Amino acid sequence: MDLQAFTNQLKEQIGKVIIGKEDVVELIVNALVNEGHILLESVPGTGKTMLAKSIAKSIDGDFKRIQFTPDVLPSDVTGIHFFNPKDQQFELRVGPVLTNVLLADEINRATPRTQSSLLEVMEEKQVTIDGTTVPIEQPFIVIATQNPIESQQGTFDLPEAQMDRFFMKIDLGYPTFNEEQTIMKAYKTANPIDELVSMISKEQIIQYQKTVKHIYLSDEIEKYLLSVIHATRESDDTQIGVSPRGTLVLMRAVQACAAIDGRDYVIPEDVKKMAPYVLAHRLVLTLEASTKKSQREVMEDVLKTVEVPVELGVER
Repeated sequence: MDLQAFTNQLKEQIGKVIIGKEDVVELIVNALVNEGHILLESVPGTGKTMLAKSIAKSIDGDFKRIQFTPDVLPSDVTGIHFFNPKDQQFELRVGPVLTNVLLADEINRATPRTQSSLLEVMEEKQVTIDGTTVPIEQPFIVIATQNPIESQQGTFDLPEAQMDRFFMKIDLGYPTFNEEQTIMKAYKTANPIDELVSMISKEQIIQYQKTVKHIYLSDEIEKYLLSVIHATRESDDTQIGVSPRGTLVLMRAVQACAAIDGRDYVIPEDVKKMAPYVLAHRLVLTLEASTKKSQREVMEDVLKTVEVPVELGVER
């Protein structure tokens, strides 16, 4: 089964649980095959936990959830060495990061110190506890959620270093009137998540992670992609543009986007489609711009300023 077929089947299955979010499922597949992590921004009750559980159940993966609050400690996330009085020795207990799908719920309610406890595992796929390094089984994805900062009390804004670790940021949003009516009917007599079945092995996901890296990028597409990156650094609305890490993330994202669409080469539309999701949250806006525009609006403005290549050069 190729990646396009898997994505379509996954959208159909999860569409029974999370109504009207097929595009979000597609984006999560993109992050999953790129070993990336997702930041979902949405108000409580919009299905974030259910979405993460559905992904884990569909890929036959382990799922764990951390409810972040100001009193959660770094050791509650990564794990601790504890003294076992029965054996009279210290034992290692790895925290909830030892899983395949980790839901970091309301991550911006945790203190910066606790937030930073995820940095190592998100970037290096390992966790260090009192000098002991434990590798994390693959595939591994963090799906973090945060409430809109401007409307909530008691939150801690994620620092740029942490934001840069997230492969993409997605605004889940409210369902439409018709979608919410469909949700009512679907959940009236049962919970649809109980009917989900494993569709793919963890080994197949790892194989997808290898194959998407071979999707072809022509010189024209590479130059277009880089032009978008450099335009974020030169924009009057940005204080800090996209870093080289963001360049590589966008490259991987457009490769996976092409594979999900059934192509073995990237086109400009892939860049335009993925850039707002993988680049916008990496921008640091000027004070003046931040009072008038969102990061996503600035990213969309940047895309309008960059000339789109006509000659694709898809032949190899």
